[in-house]
Amino acid sequence: MAKLFGTDGIRGIANRQLTPELAFRLGRAGGYVLALQGGMEPGIVIGKDTRISGDMLEAALTAGICSVGVDVYHLGVLPTPGVAYLTKALNKPAGAVISASHNPFGDNGIKFLGPGGSKLSDAIEEKIEALVEDIGSLPYPTGAGIGRVYQLDNATERYGRYAKSLFRGSLKGLKIVVDCSNGAACRVTPQVLADLGAEVVTLFAEPDGTNINCNCGSTHTQALQKAVVAEQAHLGLAHDGDADRVLAVDEKGQLVDGDQIMVITALAMKQQGSLAGNKIVVTVMSNLGLRKAMERAGIEVLETKVGDRYVLEKMLETGAVLGGEQSGHIIFLEQNNTGDGLITALNLLQVMVDTQKPLSVLAAQMERFPQVTANVTVTDKEKVLKAPALVEELARAETRLKGRGRILVRPSGTEPLIRLMAEGPDEGELKEIIAGLSQVVREAE
Repeated sequence: MAKLFGTDGIRGIANRQLTPELAFRLGRAGGYVLALQGGMEPGIVIGKDTRISGDMLEAALTAGICSVGVDVYHLGVLPTPGVAYLTKALNKPAGAVISASHNPFGDNGIKFLGPGGSKLSDAIEEKIEALVEDIGSLPYPTGAGIGRVYQLDNATERYGRYAKSLFRGSLKGLKIVVDCSNGAACRVTPQVLADLGAEVVTLFAEPDGTNINCNCGSTHTQALQKAVVAEQAHLGLAHDGDADRVLAVDEKGQLVDGDQIMVITALAMKQQGSLAGNKIVVTVMSNLGLRKAMERAGIEVLETKVGDRYVLEKMLETGAVLGGEQSGHIIFLEQNNTGDGLITALNLLQVMVDTQKPLSVLAAQMERFPQVTANVTVTDKEKVLKAPALVEELARAETRLKGRGRILVRPSGTEPLIRLMAEGPDEGELKEIIAGLSQVVREAE
């Protein structure tokens, strides 16, 4: 069997690769492995984003879980971090999220969460995968032993109340433009910010099942940047489809990425004495400017491979309380144990309120070095990465940049892509390097 789980659950084209039949099998296997943890109320909570395929996959996943005698609690449309929070708050042994994050609407995904809303270990995922191929060996309870389905109607309100409880003071006087990406945060983020006193202008908050992430959200911030300037707002916030990430836009319309948000919040936390161990965790994609800013402040930077699950693992291993990715997946571990776009936004806003400084001034604490990226679609990622022509071209490029920058070539963990990145002082040179690597990758197919 091909490996099902990538770096962020199982993803594929809904009803082609990620079929109802597969969702049912995942429900049986996941329910059996995850739902009977000692000391917790049995059951699995399920949340989803706004994709048209979400209802279909939710029904199939629910049927699979109930068929092994486990109850299901439907949360409705809710950000991934909201599902994580309620898994813990409801004392359930597991949760499941039906979402493909920033991917196009035709894709979807299923990821399971463990006790406390944490991501699963590789060992647990492998155990579930093995049972997907052998679901007939699992129990088929009858009568009263079959699982029931419950609807939790106040899931959005409960998560929103928790997020608001983390903020000190008021957002009164701030005008904020929020791009909800037609996704899972359409209700909760605008409501929380308004409840805290902000004037909120909402963009892309009318999901129709097919417009999630469509020319909007954290992967397409151009409309938000224009709106912030046009509205004379203090800042803008952009979620992705499942709202586990956020990027910001300053009052001048300039993008403030996850690296800059981590620098802003890490410096504030150190000043307050709340940055445990004076360390943060980032991935190999984080900008050289972040490392330099942290070095100046005496903050240690720990590095992992790309994926917020690896960031979390390193945080738990080292005692760090702040970590994340350039893409806006940021974990404030004392507040939630997964990337949380809403909580990240509130932490950023807390610094703005506390310092009374505009976002452009706070973001200037980090000088961002040019990074040029490209994503090349391939059918066999491993074959391409081993191609002699790519190895040779990469060696030439690294020699060219030696001592002045760096290059990353890696497979996407969630899509059929090879991701390329070059970083250094000369953007023109970086574009040449990436163009050459992209061509070699395409020819290596």
